[in-house]
Amino acid sequence: METNIPDSVTQVARVDAAIAAVHAVTDSKPRIGLILGTGLGKLAERIDVQHTIPYDSLPHFPVSTVESHQGRLLIGTLEGVPVVCMQGRMHVYEGYSAREVTFPIRVVAGLGIECLLITTACGGMNPAYRRGELMLLSDHINLQGVNPLVGPNVDAWGPRFPDMSEPYDVALRARAKQIANKHAIKLHEGVYVSVLGPNLETKAEYRFLRAIGADVVGMSTTPEVTVARHMDLRVMAIGIITDECFPDTLQPVTLEEVLEAAGIAEPKLTTIMSDIVASFGEEQLQ
Repeated sequence: METNIPDSVTQVARVDAAIAAVHAVTDSKPRIGLILGTGLGKLAERIDVQHTIPYDSLPHFPVSTVESHQGRLLIGTLEGVPVVCMQGRMHVYEGYSAREVTFPIRVVAGLGIECLLITTACGGMNPAYRRGELMLLSDHINLQGVNPLVGPNVDAWGPRFPDMSEPYDVALRARAKQIANKHAIKLHEGVYVSVLGPNLETKAEYRFLRAIGADVVGMSTTPEVTVARHMDLRVMAIGIITDECFPDTLQPVTLEEVLEAAGIAEPKLTTIMSDIVASFGEEQLQ
């Protein structure tokens, strides 16, 4: 059978080459990985950055093509904890395969992280949610039609059939809710559904997605979470509600409005994520 999916030896060699390129710049051993989604770059300003590595300087590393995704790795400390931050992510709608989209997760996992913290922009379909609010992901539905684990499995990375009964770490979620309560931040908890994009959904599609149990919809996150869990990383993800996707009152949405909503919620998101990272430094989440 012909396939354009690289074999397991090639996959490992490509990831190892990117890891070696990072090690050529720094010998830092990050404990936490961070992914910053659309319009969510302010958290990077809290990082004491020691090294900045553009994606296009790393072999085999995909490059962000979407506005507001700067496309670089930041390596340093946040709240005294060593971190590696992806300032910008990739999406399948950019033309990348699911494996290419998640290549950076393989690399940052290879740097030694134990936990992946994800931020994402999403549309709110739950009528209790409002633009500019936050939702902690408790589960997800993948409707992108692709899976990054399709093809040869690398046993050293994870099992052929990884369990996904609890993709989002229970202890991390509990800690996030404690932090939100402490700072009087409204933090919903619900189900994220990922679609291919890049177009936004029709009214009928929003009704369908809501009917199957989703609270928010986005175009990313599930591939990264799938690969992170395949590699046995702890995962937590928080979405910013950038628009209200209520079919009966649906209005056109622009990227500028999405970025504006992200800016409204970003200080709250930064507080929660920073305190989560600090908890690792205090050994509260071991």
